[in-house]
Amino acid sequence: MATTADFKNGLCIEFNVELYSIFEFQHVKPGKGPAFVRTKLKNLKTGKVIPNTFTAGVKIEIARVERRPYQFLYKADDGYYFMHSETFEQINIDESIINAPQFLKEGQSVEITVHADTETPIQCELPAFVEMQITYTEPGEKGNTATNAMKDAIVETGATVRVPLFINEGERIKVDTRTGTYAERVK
Repeated sequence: MATTADFKNGLCIEFNVELYSIFEFQHVKPGKGPAFVRTKLKNLKTGKVIPNTFTAGVKIEIARVERRPYQFLYKADDGYYFMHSETFEQINIDESIINAPQFLKEGQSVEITVHADTETPIQCELPAFVEMQITYTEPGEKGNTATNAMKDAIVETGATVRVPLFINEGERIKVDTRTGTYAERVK
């Protein structure tokens, strides 16, 4: 058990029978009435951010979560299989808790957040940027654009990414996994 004095960004708590991470908090001491803590909580399962106000000093249940390094092995009908990078144990997780499954390649390193008490995976995060090879894109036409025009390109995992006209088939690009957008060309 902890109190609101222990709040810090990133702290995971159990609230309304769900796991939440403190996204933002502010301690408020009004001139009249008791002090309180205004927070923004991010649901670890759905990713939804909700505002909530706690009375100062109220007891909060802290949830123990761990971020563990895993390596993507393969996708099957019943989910995605990962191997722990240090213990070599394998786990199967559902696609719904992976932040960008369309950019997963075999052998890629990810971080899986696990609820330490129940050993259940909560969230799977790819690195912020991944390198992909363009397998198909239309050739770009020169000279007919006034601004930075984009075209569709299919990367090695089968996902479609919007890229600038100068990117050609066979080139490697960096993709932002948080937004699914083109970041830069890799040399």
